[in-house]
Amino acid sequence: MRWLTGWCTGAPRAGTPPHETLGAVAPIAARPLWTGPNPLWAVGDWRPEEIRLVTLRPGAPAVVGTGATTPDPVEDTPATTRLAVLGHCGATDAELAAGLAAARGGAVRHLTAWPGSYTVVLRTGTRSTLLLTDLAGAQPVFHTPWGGGTAYATAALPLADLVGAALDTGHLAAFLACPESPEALGTGTPYLGVQQVPPGHVLGIRSGRPYLSGYDDPAGPEQPRDEAPAVRELTRALLESVRSRVRTTAPVAGSVGRARLGVDVSYGTASATVALLAAAVPLPPAPAAAVPAAAATPARATVGARNGAVRGSWARAAAQEPSAPEQLAAVTLGESEPSATLALAPDTPRLRHTVLDPGPGTLPYAGPGADPQSGRLTDEPGPELVAAARAEARFDAGGTDHLTGYGARQVLDGHPARLADLIRAGRPRELLPPVAALAGADRAVAGVLAGALRTPLTVVRAAHRLSRIRYAEALDEAAAKLTARHVPDGARTAGDRSAADLAWCVPGPAARWLSDEALSSVAVRLRLAARRPAPEGNPGAHRARHALYRQARSFRTLVHAAEQPGQRLHAPFLDNQVVRAARLLPDDVRLQPGARHALLHAVLTGAGRTDLPPDWGRSPRPDRAAPARAGLRLAADGLAELFDAPLLAEAGLIDLPAVRADLARSADPATPLSPAALAGLADLVSTELWLRRVRARRHGACWTGLPRPQPPALTS
Repeated sequence: MRWLTGWCTGAPRAGTPPHETLGAVAPIAARPLWTGPNPLWAVGDWRPEEIRLVTLRPGAPAVVGTGATTPDPVEDTPATTRLAVLGHCGATDAELAAGLAAARGGAVRHLTAWPGSYTVVLRTGTRSTLLLTDLAGAQPVFHTPWGGGTAYATAALPLADLVGAALDTGHLAAFLACPESPEALGTGTPYLGVQQVPPGHVLGIRSGRPYLSGYDDPAGPEQPRDEAPAVRELTRALLESVRSRVRTTAPVAGSVGRARLGVDVSYGTASATVALLAAAVPLPPAPAAAVPAAAATPARATVGARNGAVRGSWARAAAQEPSAPEQLAAVTLGESEPSATLALAPDTPRLRHTVLDPGPGTLPYAGPGADPQSGRLTDEPGPELVAAARAEARFDAGGTDHLTGYGARQVLDGHPARLADLIRAGRPRELLPPVAALAGADRAVAGVLAGALRTPLTVVRAAHRLSRIRYAEALDEAAAKLTARHVPDGARTAGDRSAADLAWCVPGPAARWLSDEALSSVAVRLRLAARRPAPEGNPGAHRARHALYRQARSFRTLVHAAEQPGQRLHAPFLDNQVVRAARLLPDDVRLQPGARHALLHAVLTGAGRTDLPPDWGRSPRPDRAAPARAGLRLAADGLAELFDAPLLAEAGLIDLPAVRADLARSADPATPLSPAALAGLADLVSTELWLRRVRARRHGACWTGLPRPQPPALTS
């Protein structure tokens, strides 16, 4: 796990250690980026090009450094300004210097507009620090009171280790009951006292005290948008995100035998689109073998001017092209899916296709039955823990930099709740295409009567209700349903599921197995949130935004659980510039049947790939839930042992008899398991695994100079 951490001290308070004592505390195996009373460290296997520092002093030009440099020996003054950009950032040194100069006047939004996925830390003088999160939440920031000031980090676990925080079962209950509802989750984390900065916000620390403010307002007044310019902007943003990763890829020490760049084509048109775009960009030349990887010149320095050879003028020529195009490792787990087969067309010779054998060891739940405490400890629980072995198999066969299509559905698709936004905007006729598509899907599954009559009435009625209901009333109603255990079981038609999504707050798939006490505690959170002001903007945009936050959180958990040593997983769809471009898409375009496939087809066409068939990406897709069903049945004995005396029951979070009964039923091949039931069981199993790993770890392992900590306890 890679993380960034530091703190800002304030005036000493009663009962806090003096600043001299704080100076003895430091993260283990960290490299200091700047020192003094408000230090900053980078912890973990950061690459040199992922750490970029800019220093601006009065009367001198900005100094830009890359990699692990010795902390500046010159003492800072109140007029000194520092900028740290950590992660994958496509900005040039000149852009970083100009960005720091502009930030001195108080503007910070431009610091989030560069290609890539990164964290920004801005320090002005000696007493003020700003940290900027990204728009999706893939690069989060956390903070907690400590030592009379505020400690911050890009991971919550080290901060909990620093302050000895106990586990917050109230947050875990909300995480299981309403994983996409900010009204239930708030800004908390699984650790008491550790708070998360919401995506699209700035954490400002002045004299040791934290302040939150938004730098991006997606709920503000919107101008009328047309489809064509929105698609052009989406094309430009996605191309630039992919290009910046391909052109800055360089060999990494310890990655011998692994391709320089890999793409994942196991999951539909989004990953296939990223693969095709990556294959169209020339890789930079490999440095000489005698030059150590850490000392290699950053690839961004070899980037030339735009050549205009490709439509959209997005490709850039390298200073020295290799004699032969370097291949990209294209990985598929199991039989190649239709979209992946199209991606690997004969006229894409750069892609070297690898089909992995999906053996029993790569099925979900392959690890939990063997040893629940053997896996990696992630920052928070997530269903990715039960599928970590499956993901590791794909990533191990991929490149040193492995591009994926994670987040495309949440960034591009129209959330069902956006139907209510169309009614609010006075455009009810635009409900007809998506409702007709739902009716057609239900007609094939549930019969003519359900598809032609019940589905349209149910969906349209729910959309009208969401467009009119007051926010406070909606939350009170959701709280009452939780208390009465009226939670959806998921075993319904597509129209029913869409109608259930047409609400301000929707229970998660694991809510049906929670205890009465846990559901009541979440209901109290919802009722308290109902007394606060309603969020700005429409309910559909609100729900879609938080669905994206949840997906980004899942991707981050996946990175912690399955990323290989020395490897980097990339999700270009979660980049700020792609998220901003997707916001320009009109709602009616997003809600059209097959909208995501059409948008990705348009992106590839704009990039010069004009040979794809019109129905690209619309072929029937295999059953994505089949591996989870098979894994549950193979791991039945291990899961039964896992829930013999679970920590979830010890904390009072679950109805243990009901969980055991459903786990036993899931082992029966004759028992049908809906996608919602599979998702709920994955949430429960992964949370139990995470709790056991937290209990088993050695506390205080992230820091030196701390007093001996007390073992954490589960607390309400």
